Amino acid sequence: MESPASHPDLMRPDRPVGIVGYGAYVPRFRLAATEVARVWTEGSGGLPIKEKAVPGLDEDVATMSVEAARNAVARSGIHAHAIRAVWVGSESHPYAVKPTATIVAEAIGAVPNTQAADWQFACKAGTEALQAAIGLVGSGMGQYALAIGMDTAQGRPGDALEYTAGAGGAAYIVGPAGEALATLEGSYSYVTDTPDFWRRQHEKYPEHGQRFTGEPAYFRHVTTAAQRLLELTNTKPSDYKYAIFHQPNVKFPQRAAKLVGFTDEQIKAGLLVGVIGNTYAGSAMIGLTAVLDQAQPGDRILLVSFGSGAGSDAFALRATEALAARQALAPKTQDYIARRTPIDYATYARLRGKLVMD
Repeated sequence: MESPASHPDLMRPDRPVGIVGYGAYVPRFRLAATEVARVWTEGSGGLPIKEKAVPGLDEDVATMSVEAARNAVARSGIHAHAIRAVWVGSESHPYAVKPTATIVAEAIGAVPNTQAADWQFACKAGTEALQAAIGLVGSGMGQYALAIGMDTAQGRPGDALEYTAGAGGAAYIVGPAGEALATLEGSYSYVTDTPDFWRRQHEKYPEHGQRFTGEPAYFRHVTTAAQRLLELTNTKPSDYKYAIFHQPNVKFPQRAAKLVGFTDEQIKAGLLVGVIGNTYAGSAMIGLTAVLDQAQPGDRILLVSFGSGAGSDAFALRATEALAARQALAPKTQDYIARRTPIDYATYARLRGKLVMD
């Protein structure tokens, strides 16, 4: 009988790898959920979050990815030209035809001896790129690979998504385990065709499948991915100091954590949606940066993403002795969260192009 560690469902590369650098970015502007409610419901009804991050007129997925990538390079201690792949996961790439990844690679100095590509899988586009980076480095095809999850999330005016659709994300450099700030102990991916959320070409705003969003989509995929990875790595929730689940709102990750067996204390450090919104492809990714900012050597970390359509990637990580010395080499996630400028709905509408004039 195969042991869980050698089970074909467990994704583990041929050579040990880990995260050698990480970085986050969150825009300065903040729109309070009460301001959205004031405009659309006269202040009535419950609020899913406190406020969300809003990009400025000069910010998009490319510019924000560059900032996060520079932070990751600073923490890695390597030269950007050693990076053999630059992959950007997002559902709000600035161009329909032209890669974001080449812009990022050029800006950080990774060109020309690198591979570059954009990834799409709704909110798990970032962890999809991370899985691929683990495979590339783990196979020996490259020493380092950069995976980014970043979004300027869209929400139709007055729709429930407008309360939570935020902006921001994170970047990770994957490299040899001997240089890692956190080593990979294993990963697992779970995917089905569940149409809970989509946006067709030429449509400005996404649609969501109402009742499909929760049970058959988010909870089924997130809990299955988490539980299966625990089985495959012979671990249990109490073995982990931290857990991060995809954060479309505050209640979903809290409930998912409880269903799998994690406590509110274990998910608290990475639960950022209440103050920056759902950053879509950056949601679980930026939660991990906040955890790495405070984790100690030996701490185990579970990361579980979710992408509508639908699927989840789950990762088991362990912080190393190298982490503490690198945490202060770039701005911490909470530094970006604390650097905030409140705006009203009219400013938000201008910044996000909500008003279209012929």
